Amino acid sequence: MRSDAFSKCHPLTNFLFFLGAIGFSAVIRHPLYLLVGFLGAAGYYLLLSGKKGWKLILGLIPVFLLVAGVNPLFNTYGQTVLFTVFGKPYSLEALCYGMVIGGMLVVMMLWFGCYSIVLTSDKFVCLFGSLIPALSMLLVMVLRLIPSLMKKARQISDARKTIGKGAGAQSSNGEKLRDGIHILSALTDWSLEGSIVTADSMRARGYGAAKRSSFQIYRMTLRDGILIGLMAVLAACVLLIGGTQAEYTPSLSIASPTLALAAYAAFLMIPPVLSAKEAIAWHISISGI
Repeated sequence: MRSDAFSKCHPLTNFLFFLGAIGFSAVIRHPLYLLVGFLGAAGYYLLLSGKKGWKLILGLIPVFLLVAGVNPLFNTYGQTVLFTVFGKPYSLEALCYGMVIGGMLVVMMLWFGCYSIVLTSDKFVCLFGSLIPALSMLLVMVLRLIPSLMKKARQISDARKTIGKGAGAQSSNGEKLRDGIHILSALTDWSLEGSIVTADSMRARGYGAAKRSSFQIYRMTLRDGILIGLMAVLAACVLLIGGTQAEYTPSLSIASPTLALAAYAAFLMIPPVLSAKEAIAWHISISGI
């Protein structure tokens, strides 16, 4: 994963940005806002992940189509009936609403993908370690547990194949099932043993015996203050100016775009603009050498 200029900001700046981006994506159902949100989320995810990011973006297309196509089968409200399925009306309004729901899901998944790259576990502990120390440590341990278990499962599977006990491509379903059970058993033993070692290590270091201090390498700078103020102003513009209303059932009613759309786009463009500014400054500096 790549490190951009916005990732180097204070964790509070990162957290407030994703709080606004994900929050707006969850509540605004206007199609233009969804389009801007998708472009912003996809662009920033590609900036962080490079060409590998296309795998997730293209993989979300079937999710969008599935949600958009299935929604009219359950939501029969709508005045413009396109056709009937099993005796139920399949309406244009319900299809549009399904597309909006699918778009919201895709945009939020992209923003959560960016969040997982930018707001790492050490930043999360920096933000909430002094406020909710036990919960923050628990969340960090849970978040790192899944990739750790997946990595260990691959290692166990490779080790079994090396000694001739693993299931191959030509193995039957029963053999693959038994191989999976053996891997799961070994993985469970490893995770339980690791939890005991972690608990003993934390107890030996005096965790929970008294109020502890925390070391932080992140410092709030003037740039962070300016960015937080700018995000607050842009978010207030989106909330106060309005023009984000959209209704799809039983009839379509979508508000005309206002300056809030420009404020929303400017809000989402903060990370790419910072990266572009850093790239331009870098090229200018090396051109003078």
